[in-house]
Amino acid sequence: MANTYSQINIQIVFAVKYRKSLILPIWENELYKYISGIIQAKGQKLLAINGAYNHIHILIGMKPTCCLSDLVREIKKSSTNFVNEKKLCTCKFEWQEGFGAFSYNQQQVSNVITYIQNQKLHH
Repeated sequence: MANTYSQINIQIVFAVKYRKSLILPIWENELYKYISGIIQAKGQKLLAINGAYNHIHILIGMKPTCCLSDLVREIKKSSTNFVNEKKLCTCKFEWQEGFGAFSYNQQQVSNVITYIQNQKLHH
């Protein structure tokens, strides 16, 4: 879309199935890098990614042409396959159905990034 300007900042949150604490520090960075690759391949701007043992937070700068539910579906499907194929988890890894999505204006973005970066302190 020529001459289109947007500033859409979305925080996405979703959990491990049954909120099990399966995301371990030993492999979480590998998972985050993989998810980052998916987001970039879909043409979106990753602003922050982190989580706790049972959930993940992602902040993106979203283009107006992006369908958020399609993006999240792809992230969850591909990252589930990644974790299971690489045998990063000792049991079958799955994400819980659904997700949360929250929008923020530009003045709030730095606070949201700090919140995401400090996820381990909150849990």
